[in-house]
Amino acid sequence: MASAAFSANVYDFTLNSIDGQPAPLAGYKGKALLLVNVASKCGFTPQYAGLEKVYEQYKDRGLVILGFPANNFGAQEPGTNDEIKTFCSRTYNVAFPLYAKTSVKGDGINPLYRFLTDKSENPATGGEIHWNFTKFLIGRDGKVLARFEPKVAPDSPELTQAIEKALASETH
Repeated sequence: MASAAFSANVYDFTLNSIDGQPAPLAGYKGKALLLVNVASKCGFTPQYAGLEKVYEQYKDRGLVILGFPANNFGAQEPGTNDEIKTFCSRTYNVAFPLYAKTSVKGDGINPLYRFLTDKSENPATGGEIHWNFTKFLIGRDGKVLARFEPKVAPDSPELTQAIEKALASETH
């Protein structure tokens, strides 16, 4: 059992990619990250298009969007990893990295999401996730900068401003 002080940042976590291979977040050191719990059958699913657009716009400046399919809300991600990957590719031309289907709340919560939602680790952004397409912006230093609820569109002014600020900062 991890203690609340287990991790200082997201780089300490390794999850499996959508293809089932270990994909350590440490591979993104020095990048700004936008972590999003996604689902294929949600009212917010069209946000995949906006996420891909933001990824294409900012990837050369150091932003990586990471999608974490989760079936925690209304069984809106019933597919297998292969089905999810095919859906995202064919429907939204998703090129940003996707991870294996995971749990973002409850007893089986993934350790990364336990860290992200831990109010003692992340007082400003912690708290249980309530729906698909919750977004966590991570700074180049691996620390959580901001949280955006599902209704905040990927190209919204508030998210765009936060991404610009995160990309302007240097790692120390």
